[in-house]
Amino acid sequence: MPELPEVEVTRRSFARAIEGARVVGVRVGKPLRWPLGCDGAVLVGRTVTTVGRRGKYLLLEFDSGVLLIHLGMSGSLRFSDNLPLAGVHDHFELQTTQGGLRLTDPRRFGAVVYVSAITDPLALKLLGKLGMEPLSDDFDVGQFCAGLKQRKSAIKQVLLAGQLVVGVGNIYASEALFLAKISPLARADTLGRVRCARLHAAIRVVLSQAVERGGSTLRDFSSADGQTGHFQTQAMVYGRAGLPCRACGTMIESMRQGQRSTFFCPLCQSA
Repeated sequence: MPELPEVEVTRRSFARAIEGARVVGVRVGKPLRWPLGCDGAVLVGRTVTTVGRRGKYLLLEFDSGVLLIHLGMSGSLRFSDNLPLAGVHDHFELQTTQGGLRLTDPRRFGAVVYVSAITDPLALKLLGKLGMEPLSDDFDVGQFCAGLKQRKSAIKQVLLAGQLVVGVGNIYASEALFLAKISPLARADTLGRVRCARLHAAIRVVLSQAVERGGSTLRDFSSADGQTGHFQTQAMVYGRAGLPCRACGTMIESMRQGQRSTFFCPLCQSA
C-alpha cells in the first residue's frame, strides 16, 4: 500500500509539470472506492493551480474546486504527454494542455473525489480526523507526547491508526521504532518524555529518508514519472526476519500485530 512517502514522492514527480495546465478532457472508467461526485465534463476548462497533500490524499486544486486523490491499496498515478492507450485497470484520466494524469488501480480501492473546496463537508469528512503531518512544522513534540499519554494501546498500533500522527505506515512504523530503540509492544502511555521525543525525531528522520529515496517499491509502486523507490533495500528491520541486526548482530524477529507484520530487534528494542 502506498504510504505517506510514496504519496509525497508521487506529488513531487508531477506537481510542477501540471501546475498551470488547463483541463481539456476527463475519462472515467470502472467505479472506484467512492464516486467522483460530479460529471467529468464539469472539470473541462478549469486550470490546475497547485498539487498539495494531506496524509495519503493528494489535493489537486483548480481555479475552482479540488480533486482529492487516494491511491488505495495498489493505485499509482502516471503523468505524461504521451500516455499509452488506457487499459482495463486505468480508471480515471485527466487530460490537460500539459499532459495526461492517469490513475491505475488493479484493486480499485483508490478514489478520485471532487469537492468544491477543502471546507466542503465531504472533504472535512475524509480529512478532518487525520493526525499531525509528520514532515511539517505542525508536528509538535509536546503535542505528540501528550497524545501518546492518552493512549493505552501498543505504540506500533497507535502510529498506524493515523489519528495522532498521519502517514506512518507499516514499514515506517517498524523502522522508526527501531531507530528510537522502542519495542513495538510498549504501551504508548508508558513512554516517558525522553523516549517520546526520541520517537518523534525518528519518525521525521525515517519519513524524510524514505522520500529522498523515492519511497518503497515492494510490488509495483512507481512515481508519476515512472521511477521506483529503493528505501526498502536499506531498511534496518522491515522484511529482515531471520537476518542479523545491522546494529548489534542479533537476529531480527517478526510477529503479527493487528493483522500486520511487525519487524524488530529483540536486543536493540528491549525497552
